[in-house]
Amino acid sequence: MLQILAATTNKHKIREFQAMLDASADSGRVCIISPDTIKDFPVIVENGTTFEENARIKAGQAARYADMAAFADDSGLEVAALGGAPGIYSARYAGENASYAEKMAKLLDELKNFDDRRARFVCVIALAYRGDIVETFRGEVTGHIAPEPRGTEGFGYDPIFIPDGYDKTFGELGEEVKSKLSHRARAFALAAEFVHRELQTMDDFEFV
Repeated sequence: MLQILAATTNKHKIREFQAMLDASADSGRVCIISPDTIKDFPVIVENGTTFEENARIKAGQAARYADMAAFADDSGLEVAALGGAPGIYSARYAGENASYAEKMAKLLDELKNFDDRRARFVCVIALAYRGDIVETFRGEVTGHIAPEPRGTEGFGYDPIFIPDGYDKTFGELGEEVKSKLSHRARAFALAAEFVHRELQTMDDFEFV
């Protein structure tokens, strides 16, 4: 079985990745390892200036430390009227310890004088093997920002993001819909396709 370390401490993301993996063609052949199973797993500083840079930093350092395959994602919300903010700073938009309710409140306050509410979620996944970056995969979903938070499903900015083609937020649509069209789902699908090809061409392929 191929074991891949998920270089994130976000348990919501790990659950999403595992659910997508379970539904993929390689279910049962690939196992996602959580960082909390790796002794003294280090805190990785995200100091890149793009989603790609941050994903590569996290995946490379995690793979090097654990001496195995690792993947990492960097994702965020880009709002057109705010010049692409919060972008790579989505998780820290209202301060390091702010809740997502506070982050959403800050964003909605900054948008109150704008008619343009277009936005997109972006996710970049980097796959690394023992420190070397193998490939990166980018997924996006476009939509617009709701006037107020709606729904309790998902996490992060989901309650204020309405994807194109829908009149409900990700927070209202639920995991079943989100797992098919979200930015993370689209990036993960590309990564899973890459891993699937490797598994098909290398019978004894395993990173560990």
